[in-house]
Formats: sequence, C-alpha cells, structure tokens
Amino acid sequence: MKKFAVLIVVTSFIAAGCEKEKDVKTVEWFKEHEKERREMLAKCNDNPGELIATPNCFNANRAESSMTWSSRSGMRPVKPLTSEEINKK
Repeated sequence: MKKFAVLIVVTSFIAAGCEKEKDVKTVEWFKEHEKERREMLAKCNDNPGELIATPNCFNANRAESSMTWSSRSGMRPVKPLTSEEINKK
C-alpha cells in the first residue's frame, strides 16, 4: 500500500512538471511587446480557471497594470507623512 501511495505522489509531481510553460516571458518583455501582451491577456481571460495563475498570464497582467498606471497623467507623487505631521492637531 505504501508503494502505491508513493507511486501516485511521484506520478502527480511528474504530471505537474509536464504542464509547466516552456517559454516564460518577463514583465518587461510584455511591456515591450504590446501585441503579444494583448494576445496573452485574451487567452488568459478566455480560460481563467486554468490559466490565470500561469507565469505568462501573471506577467502579462502585471505588465498591463504597470502600463495603465504609468500612463496616467496629472498624478503628482505623494510624499509620506512624517511623525510631526501626523501628531499635528
């Protein structure tokens, strides 16, 4: 029985390893390649149950968010509050 359980665990790890993406792109790569980023996002959104947690979907989403927030104009940087400013009444 123990051998059977070990066999199942080992087979599960092997099967999980086979499903890994072979060509994982970085966030920076997705920022530089808009067409591929949009294609990946469409693919990820089409089947989020299986793909949303894959490295390429995660990196494409991160690149899209970064591109969206960095392109907003008119936003001024906010400086952190100091303890004196917090304690002022």
